[in-house]
Amino acid sequence: MEALWNNYRWAVILVALAFIGFLMSAYVVNEEEQVVVVRTGEPVRTVNTPNGQSEAGLYFRVPIIESVRTIEKRVLDLEMTDEEVLSNDQQRLLVNAYARFRIVDPIRMVERAGTTDGVRVALEPILNSALRQELGRRTFAAMLTAERGTALANVRENLDREARQYGAEVIDVQIKRTDLPEGRPLESAFQRMESDREREARTIRAQGTRDARIIRAEADAEAARIYADAFGKDGNFYDFYRAMQSYEQSFAKGEGRGDSSIILSPDNEYLRQFRGQR
Repeated sequence: MEALWNNYRWAVILVALAFIGFLMSAYVVNEEEQVVVVRTGEPVRTVNTPNGQSEAGLYFRVPIIESVRTIEKRVLDLEMTDEEVLSNDQQRLLVNAYARFRIVDPIRMVERAGTTDGVRVALEPILNSALRQELGRRTFAAMLTAERGTALANVRENLDREARQYGAEVIDVQIKRTDLPEGRPLESAFQRMESDREREARTIRAQGTRDARIIRAEADAEAARIYADAFGKDGNFYDFYRAMQSYEQSFAKGEGRGDSSIILSPDNEYLRQFRGQR
């Protein structure tokens, strides 16, 4: 055994050194990862980045001089806990939201944030501020309509603009829950909402009453015009028609008319239509 060691000692040492050097320099990049190689504190190259030239696989670095920073290539989440936001109609809302982002420029991320957790720390207050700004422009009721999508699109755009500074791209921003605070503020908010709806209902009823009066007045005017046009074609018939209406009101008996009698001379002008036209 000693003779074997003496004969192949340097070969064994070289193989051991080569194996150690291989272990120190080789690294494997998975499909869901991207890598930034840092040399003496400065990023020098990347591996498996979006739209990059290299893909996942086995790579080598210079031992000791170069280090490897592994970064998630998958979509990451940014969670925002319940935050109190004041809406445009002075409603205090508890908002729970989240954002989805991914690292598209790992070198910039390493230089400005260091890690993905650093990106989250940097983006969380920006998400909070963007939500406060957008929700502060809208009422609580508007957030229950399609306007909510427009607000979230604006939040995503503002957050993405800031995220680019850290090498990240914001894909989506969503609100998981928008609630009113518990307790007396909630009851007060419901009372204000009820009062607003009652006031809106009164306004609608008043407008309906006004429109109905206008329509009736226009209809009466149109009816009068039609009567005038019809009676204007035959003046004698109009006189006869009006006289018959008057006779009906004067001589007819019925509820509320009493039993009074009217005595008139046959030559009275009021009875002219009974005598015929002269």
